[in-house]
Amino acid sequence: MIELERVSVALAGRPVLEEVTMRVEEGGWTTLIGANGAGKTTLLRAVAGVLACDGSVAVAGRDPRRVPVTQRARDVAIVWQSPLLPLEMSVHEYVMLGRTAHLGMLGRAGAGDARATAGALRRLDLGALAGRRLGALSGGERQRATLARALAQEAPVLILDEPTTALDVGRQQEALELVGQLREERRLTVLGAMHDLTLAGQYADRLALLDRGRLVRHGPPGEVLRRELIRRHYRAHVEVTEAHGAPVVLPVRPGAAA
Repeated sequence: MIELERVSVALAGRPVLEEVTMRVEEGGWTTLIGANGAGKTTLLRAVAGVLACDGSVAVAGRDPRRVPVTQRARDVAIVWQSPLLPLEMSVHEYVMLGRTAHLGMLGRAGAGDARATAGALRRLDLGALAGRRLGALSGGERQRATLARALAQEAPVLILDEPTTALDVGRQQEALELVGQLREERRLTVLGAMHDLTLAGQYADRLALLDRGRLVRHGPPGEVLRRELIRRHYRAHVEVTEAHGAPVVLPVRPGAAA
């Protein structure tokens, strides 16, 4: 569903991504991990078609840089970490914007658009907030509204840039469980970026570790979330254990690390 071949990006003449090659199968969930500045968001922006890059990018068999915006919106839904929100718009109106690429020539929403919007609001527990302005919401509520808009889009590919940053632990689990359910229901393909390594390892089936713009390891969580790799590429002291078959990454004080 997503294929990258030697993708490179330079910003202000400085290399940010260098020849990244990877593939995300249909229905797969790959999460990008790496320290700040590793190139995670840059890679997501290249896949989304909103950032110029060298190399080959294909999403659903099409180069997102070379298709109309409406087609790109049908192919890819995006949840950015810090989106620009129209603060005077209601939650319902904002989530309905996810249906824009599906509207007919007259630009009028139909019954299917209303159902998709109502379903997204319900699944993100936003029904009671549907009439409230975005500017009146908490950071976590805005994050859920942004995810609801992406779900209403009903695209086969979902890009998540730190989707749980503003959420408490319960809402984090709810949001990620919902994405997991949608994978099963719709064969949704997910490409994301996360700082929380334990959550990344619990929900994604593959992790891609970036360091200074290069892909240094790509594989199942148990192969990527290894103490020596995290120490080397994050410059962090951690221990890695396991719970319910998934890796758990525990930060430890340097003097306490083995």
